[in-house]
Amino acid sequence: MFAAVRSSSLLRRTFTTRPVNGFTGAVGNTPLIYLKGLSEQTGSTILGKAEFQNPGGSVKDRAALGLVLDAEKRGLLKPGGTVVEGTAGNTGIGLAHVCRSRGYRCVIFMPDTQSQEKIDLLRMLGAEVYPVPAVAYDNPKNYNHQARDFAKNLPNAIWTDQFDNTANANAHYETTGPEIWEQTQGKVNGFICATGTGGTLAGVGRYLAEKGAGKTQIWLADPPGSVLTSYVTSGGKLIERTGSSITEGIGQGRITNNLGTFVDKLSGAFTVPDEKSIDMVYRLLETEGLYLGASSALNVVAAVELAGKLGKGSTVVTVLCDGAYRYQSRLFSRKWLESKGLDGAISDSLQKYIVLP
Repeated sequence: MFAAVRSSSLLRRTFTTRPVNGFTGAVGNTPLIYLKGLSEQTGSTILGKAEFQNPGGSVKDRAALGLVLDAEKRGLLKPGGTVVEGTAGNTGIGLAHVCRSRGYRCVIFMPDTQSQEKIDLLRMLGAEVYPVPAVAYDNPKNYNHQARDFAKNLPNAIWTDQFDNTANANAHYETTGPEIWEQTQGKVNGFICATGTGGTLAGVGRYLAEKGAGKTQIWLADPPGSVLTSYVTSGGKLIERTGSSITEGIGQGRITNNLGTFVDKLSGAFTVPDEKSIDMVYRLLETEGLYLGASSALNVVAAVELAGKLGKGSTVVTVLCDGAYRYQSRLFSRKWLESKGLDGAISDSLQKYIVLP
């Protein structure tokens, strides 16, 4: 699919689209990046959907816009209203951008375990941010429940409920899935990504599975500490898992409504260790020039593994969720890596990129 490109044409691009309408008009239509080194290594075509090129910097721009547009369409959100969400970061950033562009107040509740870069950015974007203790979903003090209760007490306010509002998955079914199908010319053997809300995996998966008429496999990649791999591989049992992961915003302890729209149709699932994810953060920087976060790196590790399962010549697509800028004080800090026991997971030739103390 991706023959060698002559160097003389590398900088030649054709721009045929018309100007878009503000921030919201710029969401989507992201490039599909051919990962040359990994593709050559596997004998397959490994492709990453460059969601970090959305105007808010992440894949969650799509969900944020989809949730707000759905609320407007259903008459739940009127001019001057308030949008409230519980989020680990990127959905909140997307919502803050969308709210600024459409004239809404934005209120975010988030676990206090998230990176300071995300919290600072949310506040810079004008959102009201309430970091709260990270507790389990069944605890009434969970950040999602606090967001829900806050919205209930306000006039003209909505809780977007990103985990269980299926407008999230529908946004990916209507945009991300069709883009991938068109960009691969319908030649995609496998799609894989990690999931937090389940919107990306379920929406893209449903579209590709339908268009591929059963020939496109859809897989779930999981970080340590999540129960989703066990759910898929055990035939529907939520087996308790111990441990945690350095990745932010992915992994789950339950089946969300978004994931529930497609989870029983998944081809399979497996867990990716943090050691492999952190090494891939550095490998992608070294070999592809891509400065990506840990969840993106996990997805790429998973795509390589899925390509091995599908065999040489296969085409596998994954999601490059966001850049490393929001996590650089952790991912590129030797002190932080050592505290997680991950400094040794990074290849000797890549240690030069650990530039922060």
